Amino acid sequence: MNLRLVARITAALVLIIAAFMLIPAMMALAGENSRTIIAFLAPVAFMAASAILVLVGTRNLKVRELTPRDGYLLVSVSWLAAAAFGALPFYLSGSMSTYTDAFFETMSGFTTTGASILTRIELLPKSLLFWRSLTHWLGGMGIVVLTVAVLPLLGIGGLQLIRAEAPGPSVDRLTPRITETAKILWYLYMAFTLLEIVLLLFGGMNLFDATTHTFGTLATGGFSPKNTSIGYYHSLYINGVITVFMLIAGMNFALHFKLLTGPRKSVFRDSELKAYLLIFFVATIIITLDLFKGGLFQTLSETVSHAAFQSASILTTTGYSTTDFEKWPFLSQTVLVFLMFIGGCSGSTGGGIKVIRIVTLFKQGFKEMKQLVHPRAVLTLKLSGRSVKNSIVFAISGFFFLYVFLVLIVTLLVASAEHDILTSLTTALATVGNIGPGLGLVGPAENYGFYPDWIKWVLSFAMMIGRLEIYTVMVLFTPVFWKR
Repeated sequence: MNLRLVARITAALVLIIAAFMLIPAMMALAGENSRTIIAFLAPVAFMAASAILVLVGTRNLKVRELTPRDGYLLVSVSWLAAAAFGALPFYLSGSMSTYTDAFFETMSGFTTTGASILTRIELLPKSLLFWRSLTHWLGGMGIVVLTVAVLPLLGIGGLQLIRAEAPGPSVDRLTPRITETAKILWYLYMAFTLLEIVLLLFGGMNLFDATTHTFGTLATGGFSPKNTSIGYYHSLYINGVITVFMLIAGMNFALHFKLLTGPRKSVFRDSELKAYLLIFFVATIIITLDLFKGGLFQTLSETVSHAAFQSASILTTTGYSTTDFEKWPFLSQTVLVFLMFIGGCSGSTGGGIKVIRIVTLFKQGFKEMKQLVHPRAVLTLKLSGRSVKNSIVFAISGFFFLYVFLVLIVTLLVASAEHDILTSLTTALATVGNIGPGLGLVGPAENYGFYPDWIKWVLSFAMMIGRLEIYTVMVLFTPVFWKR
């Protein structure tokens, strides 16, 4: 394992974060108090100086290619470094009383979870609110993928890095060069960002609100500068725009690329996409009928808007809300809990188990039943018309077990602090699945600030493990990883 190479790339990533932190620093300089200005400039100076020292000290490295073990270690260290340094403005400004709260909020931002400890969000300076949402945007497509795009400047190959970080069972190469793939993903991400900002401006949002809500939407994060989230605007148009872009962000970004460049037929044959849209529409219909029967909203259009918005928000693990869905009928709440288990598509900015894994396990279950009826038959599991190797099915089965096991462990730890089962379970689902709001004491109108510090640290690492697809972090705790 090449620890110097890991340190070099981590330094490059820290330098990138410092560069992005200059944006809210400039906002603070434009009229905010001196403590907030120092809270940004001091970390920027420290991060830049530290990163440059490491880069200079490792400039003569001979090994330039990452091994798989290097990639897994690097990704985990990178996300910890991002949260550790990114938390400093919140803590140094005094907006959060403890470093634990600041770390929790920042890890929630970079992992696009959207779980918050804040009770009065709108009282924070705009520079801090912008940085809070910007952590979403950087973490959404993956700060590590951004680093891959600049690795050639360091003379380093990045295939193992993007494999270790990219969410989903597999990483599609859009081009022969992995660096070009990373750049294409970011170009698409930025294009969608600009488009949504423009559409939200047409809906009456100011530029600051449109930008921060776009960051939260396309990253499937959910941080809002408003205490009541999207419900603040009471606009069916804004609800509709954000619903569409949440669904876009929850799709595999490789499919967006194929839609633009072809072949388009393969997009519409994609098994995961079809299942993803089917789950969304079925959930929306069930919730719409349940809400309409309960008479919670005045018109059918309003009912459909809220049902579609919340279905998309939970399925894609965004976590925005237009209303307090804890006041909805139990059937609607149960549907949302089911969606918490699923998540977005592979290769998206969404969290959760991922639709492709659910589809694979579902088909494998039916395949096993067919095998019982026809024990001598040679049956093949297919997705999008292609056969799936048994090794992939085994890997997905292992992931599913570890995911459920992690959720159960986190549930038990939260319950040990004398919290009810609904709060404990949905806290675990919301953090491991990077969703944000749950039910009970962590519902859409509540926050995570009441938890003791040790639980906040547990939940912070649960968010990171969930964001990095379980294996990437868990493999670090196996003895075989550290053997030569």
